Amino acid sequence: MNKYVIQGGIPLVGEVEIGGAKNAALPILAASIMTDDTVYIDNMPDESDTNAMLQAIESIGAIVERTGRHSVKINASQVKDVTIDNDCIKKIRASYYLIGALLGKYKRARVVLPGGCNIGLRPIDQHIKGFTALGAEVNIEYGNIDAKADKLVGNHIYLDMPSVGATINIMMTAAMAEGKTIIENVAKEPHVVDFANFLNSMGANIKGAGTDVIRIKGVDKFHGTEYTIIPDQIEAGTFMMAAAATKGDITVKNVIPKHLESISAKLVEMGCQIQESDDEVRVVATKRLSHTHIKTLPYPGYPTDMQPQITVALGLATGISIVTESVFENRFKYVDELTKMGASIKVEGSTAIIEGVEKYTGASISAPDLRAGAALVIAGLSAEGFTTVEDIQYIERGYEDFEMKLKDLGAHIEKVDTDRELQKFKLKYA
Repeated sequence: MNKYVIQGGIPLVGEVEIGGAKNAALPILAASIMTDDTVYIDNMPDESDTNAMLQAIESIGAIVERTGRHSVKINASQVKDVTIDNDCIKKIRASYYLIGALLGKYKRARVVLPGGCNIGLRPIDQHIKGFTALGAEVNIEYGNIDAKADKLVGNHIYLDMPSVGATINIMMTAAMAEGKTIIENVAKEPHVVDFANFLNSMGANIKGAGTDVIRIKGVDKFHGTEYTIIPDQIEAGTFMMAAAATKGDITVKNVIPKHLESISAKLVEMGCQIQESDDEVRVVATKRLSHTHIKTLPYPGYPTDMQPQITVALGLATGISIVTESVFENRFKYVDELTKMGASIKVEGSTAIIEGVEKYTGASISAPDLRAGAALVIAGLSAEGFTTVEDIQYIERGYEDFEMKLKDLGAHIEKVDTDRELQKFKLKYA
């Protein structure tokens, strides 16, 4: 099984190019089957989750042509099946986007229940509430979600919480329902806005994405489009935090600085220097970090997907920091692994109390999920000695060429799959 081996203690310095946003790419790929015309998508990240989505839509008859590593051409005119249950899609959370896409276009969908990282309860009740309000009958049986409708009719829907997945899924189905739909208390994340822009480029009539209320006028059909996915806010934030934790100097390129404001603000509080330009952010950390407090919130608040990374950085800061997780209740599972490296963190319910230590030391650790896995790699990069990170398949779900990008910044890191390769790495840097 592949693992990362790291020799830490080296400041990361240089430039890194950020890829397309995974959380925008997944619903965009799903929605590409809602037209019989050809859809061209660019700046698509080449990661295991996006590849699983492409395999899933191919399995029901869509023609998928990779025109480049980060570009794809999709034509769904030959789709005949509305049942998706292949093994690949079972592993990713975003399988539920195929319900909204198939239900919107074909008025029928049968999709295996979603998988993904175990970071807490992520019920799909808000999705079902939206589908039902639009006129669908939804049942869960034999591990599948079965949705069907004689016709879909617009409605007024109020979400109990600003769920990204439910906002996107309801938007997708409502875009092809009869009449008008108003969705209130919606998610405002950048990838929600990007997805609305994608649907509009196919002929949808959606207004208000990025605000608390989205208004949709249903259309009969979509047409083809060419679309470029926005940069990945979380990948960018991960490298920004790597600069802070390793006392580095990293310029994160191909980003939208506005999307990173909550992360940048906390890094400034922690003593980092931030320089922004039109499409890049530079993070410079020349001294030991200062403590601060974090509470994860829906956008534009501090993102839950960046909580493990900043916790790793704050573990090396002066004084005591408090991190409160208000989105997912199981998001501190990585703390036990970080403790093996010398961190002093006490978790009480949804709060982590962090007493900063001067350094981490290398250890053998495992990634419990995608973002925590990336955070533990950052810990290894900042630690004294050698660290091995196992279960890196989680990390590869959302980071393309992660170890290669880190190596370009000066990191001593390799992906190995045998003890011999591990020992070879250790001898090289002993």
